[in-house]
Amino acid sequence: MSVTAIALLALVVAVAAFVQGASGLGFALIVAPVAGLLAPELLPVFLLAVMIPLNLHVAWRERAALDLRGAGWITAARLAATPGGLALLWLIPESSLGLYVGLATVLAALVSLAAPAFTPGRAAYLGAGVVTGLTETATGVGGPPLALVYQHRPPAELRATVAACFLTGELASLALLFATGRADPAQLKWVALMLPALALGVWLSRLVHERADARRMRMFVLGFALVSGVVLMVGA
Repeated sequence: MSVTAIALLALVVAVAAFVQGASGLGFALIVAPVAGLLAPELLPVFLLAVMIPLNLHVAWRERAALDLRGAGWITAARLAATPGGLALLWLIPESSLGLYVGLATVLAALVSLAAPAFTPGRAAYLGAGVVTGLTETATGVGGPPLALVYQHRPPAELRATVAACFLTGELASLALLFATGRADPAQLKWVALMLPALALGVWLSRLVHERADARRMRMFVLGFALVSGVVLMVGA
């Protein structure tokens, strides 16, 4: 990537870390389509790896609000579905990965906008875990199913539980990708390069997370995801 592209990616990572640190969702929806445009060969490894320190921090910061029951069901289903996500990745031609990332981003945003309010139960937790395991392992985008389950819960509970579920899932997906040769350790250098931008976004989110307007942030994330996802699909 050029210096300009690296700087742009760093800016997007900082903004996405701020948004997710404050609202509990949005990192992958913001970063995935931009990374897909700038360097599609980095997906999904870069996206999965760069979210680990972010979700570790948020899960620890909000640990008192963690929904252990929901997180347990989601994580069990997420881990069970991870091999299916790897199978999807094997089926997607590398040259078409950007198209599929854009499509996953747009569909996730549309579902998030259209879904009605509901009270989650075991079936919702398991369904969210399965879908997240499939889509996040294959494309790096997996947040919307979790956001749908927790969108009407207290913000701290959403942030803590989504972060904890992401964290375990990302580690499992990366382990499987590396074990099967679908990930290259050289890709992790880009994660290291983005850590200062990630840290900046996380630090800024600490200043506002207790009073952030989650609804406005959610609409910003979904609007950005729709536009950038369409751009990525058109350019693929």
